[in-house]
Amino acid sequence: MRTSIAILGIGNILEYDDGIAVYAATYLKNNFTFTPCIDIINGDVEGIHLLNIFMEYSVVLILDAIAISDAPGSIYCIPSSELSGYGLNSGGAHEVGVLQCLDILELLDKPLPQSFVIGIVPHTVKMCLGITPTLTDAFDTYIKTILQILQQQYHVTSCAHPDLESLETIIENFKNP
Repeated sequence: MRTSIAILGIGNILEYDDGIAVYAATYLKNNFTFTPCIDIINGDVEGIHLLNIFMEYSVVLILDAIAISDAPGSIYCIPSSELSGYGLNSGGAHEVGVLQCLDILELLDKPLPQSFVIGIVPHTVKMCLGITPTLTDAFDTYIKTILQILQQQYHVTSCAHPDLESLETIIENFKNP
């Protein structure tokens, strides 16, 4: 396992707010430079196929929409050791797969990366591309929270590019690849 940090955006962009973490990972990748360098990976709904990420990195920050009974747009940072207690594996297949990745490493007696879910409570999960106005309004706070965690916990600084690609453009690029 190398000493490095990965941001892993998981979610289903076909299910409205469930895709917010995929958009957030793309937003970070397209709009910021990080020192030291970090890898930003769109895991989409790959689930168990992401096992290698948990083996290669010493820190994995998992971005996801999380099914917690709270106001839509609420943001949580949950250590992976507490994931099962928050009902995260009751959502889509990608959550189950990520939890299984950590379980498999533990069963194989492999080192577990330090990992957290930086989650945001969705407003609506249904078959639709994009995100609701509620999460659009919370998006900047979500990004700032991720950047703040990187800075405060891992001493990773970020520098925004001069011409930021908007959330709307990122969503449109997913609609029309």
